[in-house]
Amino acid sequence: MRIVIQRVSQASVLINHAETRNISKGLLILLGIEDTDTDEDSEWLCAKIANLRIFADEQGVMNLSVNEIGGEAMLISQFTLHASTKKGNRPSYIRAAKPDIAIPLYEAFIKILQRKIIAKVVTGEFGADMQVSLINDGPVTIIMDSKNKE
Repeated sequence: MRIVIQRVSQASVLINHAETRNISKGLLILLGIEDTDTDEDSEWLCAKIANLRIFADEQGVMNLSVNEIGGEAMLISQFTLHASTKKGNRPSYIRAAKPDIAIPLYEAFIKILQRKIIAKVVTGEFGADMQVSLINDGPVTIIMDSKNKE
């Protein structure tokens, strides 16, 4: 699993040009799932997300987690995080999991994240047409991959 986390002062997702979901201060998480991912990947990433100290304390030092500031989280599925651009100019998504594998893992990831994040967790809709808007606070953007635990 690969994620891109952005610290936000606010974020929203418009789903199928009809429904909007919002969060205030917290984390926008883009999630890419590949065929070899498991629930263990979800557990590891969700624990990292909940405990990642990227919010400022009273001295302005990034020393607080999303839970410590009462922040919210938005999770958006994004298969393009596994794009391969090695050959040619058209990305290949061969590593991205197909829906029959990805949907159950995405749903499990949501449940784990909801257990780990104290405040509100909102999601996009798997496979839907979505427009994501955010104000990246900092900006702070972090990339993690459960296959490369550095």
